[in-house]
Amino acid sequence: MARTPAPTPALSQPDIDIEIKDQQDAYDKAVAGGAPVLHHPRRDYAPYRSSLLRHPKQPLVAVSGGDPEAVELSGPVFGVTDITEHDSDLTIQHRGEPIGERMTVSGRLLDRDGRPVRGQLVEIWQANAAGRYAHLREQHPAPLDPNFTGVGRALTDDQGQYSFTTIKPGPYPWGNHANAWRPAHIHFSVFGTAFTQRLVTQMYFPNDPLFRYDPILRSVTDRAARDRLMAAYDHDLSRPGFSMGYTWDIVLDGPSATWIEEGR
Repeated sequence: MARTPAPTPALSQPDIDIEIKDQQDAYDKAVAGGAPVLHHPRRDYAPYRSSLLRHPKQPLVAVSGGDPEAVELSGPVFGVTDITEHDSDLTIQHRGEPIGERMTVSGRLLDRDGRPVRGQLVEIWQANAAGRYAHLREQHPAPLDPNFTGVGRALTDDQGQYSFTTIKPGPYPWGNHANAWRPAHIHFSVFGTAFTQRLVTQMYFPNDPLFRYDPILRSVTDRAARDRLMAAYDHDLSRPGFSMGYTWDIVLDGPSATWIEEGR
C-alpha cells in the first residue's frame, strides 16, 4: 500500500531571511567585482515563492505590426473628461469617514531628464487601515471599512504633479511563508497613452520595521533602487489638524528610474 507523502513543512521567516541574505550578499559581491547594477529584480527571485511559481517562462511578445485599433480595444476606459475632483480623495467617496490616519500623498511624474509628464492618468489602490483590501478574493480576516474602497485616480498637472488624500494602509499577512507580513504600501499605476503601456509600482512608507523581512521589496537587490520606492514625510504637505503629508516622485526611465513591476 502506497503511503501518502508527508506535507512539506512551511518555510519560516528565518528560512526566508537566510535566502534573502544569500541573494543580497551574492549581488553585492558581483557588483563589487564589476558586474552591472541591477535596478530591477530577477523574475526567479527565490525568496518570493509565489512569483517563483508563476513568473513568465517565455519571452514577452511585443505588440507591433498589427492593427493599432485592435490594440486600443484594451486601452484605458477613463480619459481626461472622466476624472472628477472627488476621484483623488479616497476619504469622501462614501457616506461616512473612513477609519485610520488621514494623509496626503503627492509627487511628480518625471521622465529621465527630470521633465514633467503632463496629463497622465495615475491610479492608486491599497488596503484599508486594518490591512484589508475591498476585494472578493481577499483572505485576510481583518475588518472591512464600509467607508473606504481604497481606489483613486488623478491626472498630472502641467508640472507633472499628482495628489491624493487617503488613509494610511495597514500591513497584512500573505501566504509566501509562515508568518509572512507585507509592509504598508500603496500600488501606483501610470497609463501612458494606452493600456498596453501601463506601468505598475509600489510606494512604501519610511522606517517600516517589515522592510527587512519582505521578499517582494528585497527582490530589488540594489539599495539605491529600493530607496527610491520610499516616500518621504513632508511636514509642509501636512494639513493642519487634518492629515500627514508624504512626497513621492515617479521617474519613468534613466538611472534614477522608479522600479516598475513589468521591468524594462
